[in-house]
Amino acid sequence: MQKILLVDDQEELLKALEINLKKEGYQVLKATSGEQGMRLAIQENPHLILLDIMMPGISGLDVCKELRKKGIETPIVMLTAKGDEVDRVVGLEIGADDYITKPFSLHELLARIRARLRRAAPGPGALLGKYKFGQVEIDFDNFRATNRNKLLDITPKEIEVLRLLIRNRGQVVSRERLLNEVWGYDAYPTTRTVDNHILKLRKKFEDDPANPKYIISVYGGGYMFVG
Repeated sequence: MQKILLVDDQEELLKALEINLKKEGYQVLKATSGEQGMRLAIQENPHLILLDIMMPGISGLDVCKELRKKGIETPIVMLTAKGDEVDRVVGLEIGADDYITKPFSLHELLARIRARLRRAAPGPGALLGKYKFGQVEIDFDNFRATNRNKLLDITPKEIEVLRLLIRNRGQVVSRERLLNEVWGYDAYPTTRTVDNHILKLRKKFEDDPANPKYIISVYGGGYMFVG
C-alpha cells in the first residue's frame, strides 16, 4: 500500500482528503504544521507528499527546501491557495515536483498523484546520491563521509549498510535483509558481522554510541534509521 503524507493547516481539508485517498487504496499520514510534516516525512518515508505552501511557522517552501537538502527525494506536490506564478516557480526551483492550486477537483488531484507515483523512483530500490543528518554528510556515489566537516575513514560495506538503512528510514531492517542485500546470497557472513558494522558506524556518527539517536536497535527485529 502506497503511503501519502498530507501537510496542511486546514484540518477540514485534511479530513476530506484522507477519506478520499483511503477510498483509492492509499495509506494516509496527516500533519497540520510544517514542523510536524518534516518530522513525519523523515520518519515515515512516504511515497508522496502533498504540501501546502502557506502555513504558520515553517512554510511549505521551507519544508520542501529542507527535505531536499537532506537528500530526501520523495515526490512533492505543492498545494497553494494562490495563483501566484512566483510561488510556483520558487517551489519548482527548490525541488517540488508539481503544484496544484486551491480550490481543485478531486479528479485532478488524484490524476496528479497517480502521475507522480508512476514517475517516482522505487523507494526501497532507489539509490541515494547524498544525504545529511545532524553534522554528518554522506556522499554515497564517492563512498565519502564527513562528521563536523572532518573526513571519516569509512569502508564501502559500511556505506552500503548505511545506504540501505537510510533508504528505509523509519522502518525496521532485519539483520538477514542487511546480509542478503549488502553482502549477497553467495557470501557467508553471520548476523554478528552486521552488528559489528553497526557498532563501527555508531562510533563514527553518534555523539554517544552507547545511546544512539540515529541507528536504533529494535529488539528481535534488526535496526532502524531515524535521522
